[in-house]
Amino acid sequence: MRKLPNDTAGDLLTDAASNTAADKADGPIRRCILSGERAERDQLIRLAISPEGLVAPDVRARAPGRGAWIGVNRPVLEEAIAKGRLKAALARAFKTGPITVPDDLPGMIEEALTRALLDRLGLEARSGTLLTGSDRIAEAARRGKVEMLLHASDASADGNAKLDQAWRVGSDSEGSGQRGAVLPVDRTRLSVALGRDNAVHVALTDHRAAVRIDQFLGRLLHFQGEGAVPGPGMAT
Repeated sequence: MRKLPNDTAGDLLTDAASNTAADKADGPIRRCILSGERAERDQLIRLAISPEGLVAPDVRARAPGRGAWIGVNRPVLEEAIAKGRLKAALARAFKTGPITVPDDLPGMIEEALTRALLDRLGLEARSGTLLTGSDRIAEAARRGKVEMLLHASDASADGNAKLDQAWRVGSDSEGSGQRGAVLPVDRTRLSVALGRDNAVHVALTDHRAAVRIDQFLGRLLHFQGEGAVPGPGMAT
C-alpha cells in the first residue's frame, strides 16, 4: 500500500493550487494550502463547498463546483477544526463569504470512506474477483491464487491466523509476517455489502482488483489514524 504523505502535518489541499508544468506531467496533483506540499488526488479526500459555504465530504470527487483536498488523519483534522485552522484555510483559499464547517465533519468523512470501500468490495464480488468462505479462501491461498486477504473486525484471531498462514504458504513468504488486513467493519455490515451470508473473510484473486481495494482501504485506515496495512503481495 502506498503510504500517504504527511501523516502528522495539518495539510489541506485545494483544486486551485496545482497549475505548474510539473503538476501536469505528474498527473492529477493538488497543493496543500497550509504546508504548500503536493500529493496525488487519489490519495486524498475532497471536501465540497456548497454555494452557501457549507463544507461536506466528497470522497468520490464527483460533486460540482469548487472543493478542497485534505490528507490529514482524523485526530489532526479534529484539532484543525477545534482551533479554527480548517475554516481559516478554506476562507483564505476561496474568499467566497462565510464558510460553515459541521461539527461532525470528521465522522461524516469516515462514514463516507467506509461506504466507498464497501461499495467497491460489492462491485468486486459481483465481478467475480472476490472469494468468501474460509475453506474456499484457504484452498485458493495455498495455490497462490490470493492477491489480498481481508478479515472482518469481529473475525476470530484463530480464523485469521489460519488463513494468514495459508496465504504465506501459497505466496512463498513463510516467516515474513505477511497477514491479511483487518477491515474496520464487522461481518454483518460486510455481508450486507457483498450480498452474501456471514462474510467474515474476503480474498481478492485479481491483482488489479486488489490494487483498487488497497487504495480505498488505505485512505480509510489513514484517516482513522492507522499506519499502512499490507496491500497486494505485501508483508507487514
